[in-house]
Order: sequence, then C-alpha cells, then structure tokens
Amino acid sequence: MSSTESPDQRRTALDALHRSLGATMTDFAGWDMPLRYASERDEHNAVRTKAGLFDLSHMGEITVAGPDAAALLNHALVGNIASVGVGRARYTMICQADGGILDDLIVYRLAETEYMVVANASNAQVVLDALVERSVGFDAEVRDDRDAYALIAVQGPESPGILKSLTDADLDGLKYYAGLPGTVAGVPALIARTGYTGEDGFELFVKPEHAVELWQALTKAGEGVGLVPCGLSCRDTLRLEAGMPLYGHELTTSLTPFDAGLGRVVKFEKEGDFVGREALAEAAERAAQNPPRVLVGLVAEGRRVPRAGYPVVAGGEVIGEVTSGAPSPTLGKPIAMAYVDAAHAAPGTSGVGVDIRGSHEPYEVVALPFYKRQK
Repeated sequence: MSSTESPDQRRTALDALHRSLGATMTDFAGWDMPLRYASERDEHNAVRTKAGLFDLSHMGEITVAGPDAAALLNHALVGNIASVGVGRARYTMICQADGGILDDLIVYRLAETEYMVVANASNAQVVLDALVERSVGFDAEVRDDRDAYALIAVQGPESPGILKSLTDADLDGLKYYAGLPGTVAGVPALIARTGYTGEDGFELFVKPEHAVELWQALTKAGEGVGLVPCGLSCRDTLRLEAGMPLYGHELTTSLTPFDAGLGRVVKFEKEGDFVGREALAEAAERAAQNPPRVLVGLVAEGRRVPRAGYPVVAGGEVIGEVTSGAPSPTLGKPIAMAYVDAAHAAPGTSGVGVDIRGSHEPYEVVALPFYKRQK
C-alpha cells in the first residue's frame, strides 16, 4: 500500500489499468485517483492540441425519476430544470436555504420523467442527502447510482475523430451540453458532449464492467493522433486556464452564485418556490447595488506561482484572495483566479500583486477565461 492509500479508499474500475500505465496515484475525495502518468505539462498540451483520456469515475451520479422529477429538481436546484429538453444537459447549482452553494452540478434529462444529476466527488453524499430530504411530497425517486457508472472522458480537438471511429452515433448532430444513448466500441454508453477542459470533447457514462474494454479501445483508436492518458493534475490546469470554477476553491457554502459571478444560473422566473429563493433574491439585489468581491484572472509578471489562500494586495492593503493558482502551460506564465474588491477588478488595473510568503509579486488583472479555444 502506497503512502497515499488508506484501507477505506475507493478505487475505480480502471484502477489496475492506471497502475499498469505507471500512474502516480493520489487521494481525491476518498478515491484513489491518477494524478499524472508522466509529465503533467505534456498531458495538458496533448488535450489542447490533440487529445487526452481521463478516468472520472469518482464523480457522483444520482438518478431522479418519476412523474414529479422535473418539479422536484426545480424545487431543489436553482435552475429551471423543467425546461431542459430530453437529450440535453444543463449546468446548475444546489444551494442552502441561506443561498450558500452546496455544489455545482450537471443535470442530464435522459427521458421525459428521468434525470441524471452529476455531482462533484467531494459533495456527492451531501447532494444525495439534500435531494432525498427535498423530495418529500414529490412523486419521484432519488436513487444513488454512483456504483452503476464508470465515467471516461476524451477531450481535445482530435476527440470527435477518435470517437467517430468507434461509434455510429450521430456525433455531428450532438450539440454542446447534450447527450445521447449509443454504442462505443460495442459498449452501451451515454455519450455526452460535455467536459471540464475548455476543449471540445465527450464524457462517456458506462457500466463499470465495461470501463477497461472502452478505455483500451479509445487508446487504440487514438494511437495515431497523439491521444495520451491524463490525470487530475492537468485536469486542474486545463480548467483553470478555461476559467472554470472548482468547488472548494471558487465555490463554497459561504458564497452565493451571485458572489461567484454566476448569478445567471439562478432562474427566479421558473414556476414554484425553490430552496434558497428568498436569500438569493436578496443576494442578487446586494450584488447589483454594491458589488461584492469579483472573481478575476491574474497573470504573473514574474515566475513565482500563487496558491489558494494567498492574499491579493494593492497599495499595501489586502484587496482579495487567490482561490486557484498554477503555472499555465499554454500561456507560459503562472496564473490565478482570485476574488478581489470591485475597485480593483477591471482588466488592466495597475498596482495589483500577490503576497507570496511576504514578497509582493506583481500581477496583471485580466478577464476570464485565460484561454478560449478556436471554434
């Protein structure tokens, strides 16, 4: 047993395969997951220019089904889930009664009265418990399906070609944030055009017993176009460059969606009451009148890397805090996301720095995302 393992750690269906590929494993939300296989920079660049293969089986799938499934999700979540068409997906959030963010989610509408809610690994139990609690009085079942799925993602500009060679599903007709049932390399799958890298790509939900077979087929199909296996480390730098929030960093229970600059996900116009409506209406009003700290991008002028929790400073005063930071392989410089006072949030604001162990390193304030792929 390695130093990162504990007896109660969960392992995905691909665990032995990761080890055979020489992956460096790490604990993530109670799961033993691949951090990297070789060079995280090479893995990152492969996703940006070719393709990368990820095991995301630690994510939490929760099925909500029954005549009142849409009404339950409209009540439990901040988005208008009833308006999602069959075969489509929506990014949304589940909040506490006080408006604090419990998790950010993707909800897939699989059928007229059946949805799949995908939660972050670290919050899956919290989300499950909240949905069960909020389901009282609704004719709908909330089912823990975390053990029913393995999740494999193929991301990057070469991913459509790789997947097309293994399926006759209509990938050209599959829009971003949509999913369809199909067969990939003979394996039944929900094929979703979603991802967390800033690139085009797909997430494939399959039964755990089919995971190894599918991973190997994708690996073989991607051999000629530069597909490489990718770990959590490059997943983090990819999402950071794409300006995508990570729960526990940019999103927490102490922030509302409006504090996080994601108020657009809250749909006050939907029918019926929903958990957190009153508090979120107040948060929206506060944000409009007196903006709280704003989530911005920071690009280093030097080489020192900022980390979560480091103070952002200007004129000798603390004006914010770094939420995520890392070297950016694409930009060739350290970057960070940070919440800063509104007065210092405009791109190009001068005199902003990050306090890195007592040294105030100069940073440029930029609009998010740092990186946007060419369509």
